Amino acid sequence: MAKPYPKEDHLIGNFAPLRMESNVDDLIIEGNVPLEINGSYYRNGPDPKFSPRGGKSHWFGGDGMVHAFHINNGKVSYINRWMRTVKWLKEHEAGEALFPSGMDPTDTDPSVQGLETDGLANTSIVSHAGKLLALEEAHAPFEFDPFTLKSIGSHTFDSKLQGPVTAHPKVDPVTGELLFFGYMADGFFSDTIRYTSVSKDGKISKSELIKAPFPSMVHDFFATENYIIIPVFPLTGDFERVINGGPAFAWEPEKGSHICVMPRNGTAKDAKWIEADPTFVFHYMNSYEENGSIICDCMEFGLPPLFPYADGTMPKQSEAEAKHARWEIDIKNSKLIKTSLDNITGEFPRFDERFALRKYAHGYYAGSIGNHPKGMSLNSIIHYDYNTGERKSYTTAEGGAVGEPVFAPKSKDSKDGEGWLIATEYNGAENRSNLIFLDAQHVDDGPVATAQLPHRVPYGFHGWFENRA
Repeated sequence: MAKPYPKEDHLIGNFAPLRMESNVDDLIIEGNVPLEINGSYYRNGPDPKFSPRGGKSHWFGGDGMVHAFHINNGKVSYINRWMRTVKWLKEHEAGEALFPSGMDPTDTDPSVQGLETDGLANTSIVSHAGKLLALEEAHAPFEFDPFTLKSIGSHTFDSKLQGPVTAHPKVDPVTGELLFFGYMADGFFSDTIRYTSVSKDGKISKSELIKAPFPSMVHDFFATENYIIIPVFPLTGDFERVINGGPAFAWEPEKGSHICVMPRNGTAKDAKWIEADPTFVFHYMNSYEENGSIICDCMEFGLPPLFPYADGTMPKQSEAEAKHARWEIDIKNSKLIKTSLDNITGEFPRFDERFALRKYAHGYYAGSIGNHPKGMSLNSIIHYDYNTGERKSYTTAEGGAVGEPVFAPKSKDSKDGEGWLIATEYNGAENRSNLIFLDAQHVDDGPVATAQLPHRVPYGFHGWFENRA
């Protein structure tokens, strides 16, 4: 018999697990889905199949569930499936949680102690070289079928992959390369980072091992035409701390931030480290080179949300809210200059990825304006024009929330920002979700089309649009 879930913030309301798989062949649509949108929108996130072990759970620890919306000729169909990871299969067989759903690796059932797993596959999605991959940040990517969502399994690039893969690889639209890194590359709590590039045909072309100042959770990175930039923040990992009953990952601001800048055509020996004040970023928008500097737009926190200090106490969460910021890295003088771009809370930045690693004009993210639901705090889709500094926004109905806005171009050759934003929208009044489509240049006009689901899509993480036009 399934056990009830504890009443924790990340397991109630629209955080609560969906706990089911379904197909809806033809969603009800208000408005008209643009006929130029022909492809699939995928959204990944944690959906724990079973109540967590011992109450030691974390939002990041749920089983990966992919929600797919297949879009063609103005029609939208829906399918969702759990990723059949080793963890999911073993727990499905046992009928209960066996692995830790928090950040404590020692909280494991003896029946699976020492078993090698293939991760959670619960954070993001990327398509490259004909493979559609679900990602997290402690394991290899997890491949699944783009139409049925059937799990295929761990993808290790012809067994050449070394170490884990970030949830946020970058695809260079000019070279076709897939760029990524993995932190703690030599094992849990190790202080190494491995950078890897993969050719457009799916072959590993470079692999460099970089020694970091200390073991740290490094969620994202950024890149330009000529550089790889990996910021290491003082969200530290410490096994000895765990053994002594402390948190596996903790905020230690006294250790400062350290930014690795490495030439894409260089090696780990060419990496340069730039020291900066303690700060934290989960997600970067885009980056490019200009006048000898590296420009990067991001969502910057004062300190990371949901993580304690080393002594286990929790920092004030009012400081754990991200704001839109621009970083300028002066490579020659080893200096980081920051500029605030907006004062509203936001997260999940995206852009027209045809312009990845190069100068661009338009960015998008989920933000918080006015009244919003407790916890998620993101009820608006924001468009920021970097040329003018103008912000436009769409805010959903009171009690609702929005997910990450993913860009779908109007055509292969359309200008930067000409296209649509696709995002999930939680309808709080009816306790179900929609898929909304907005004109990326006129988000303040509201959705041009809304595809209605009969159930919720729980709050999750990242999406991907696979264009088949």
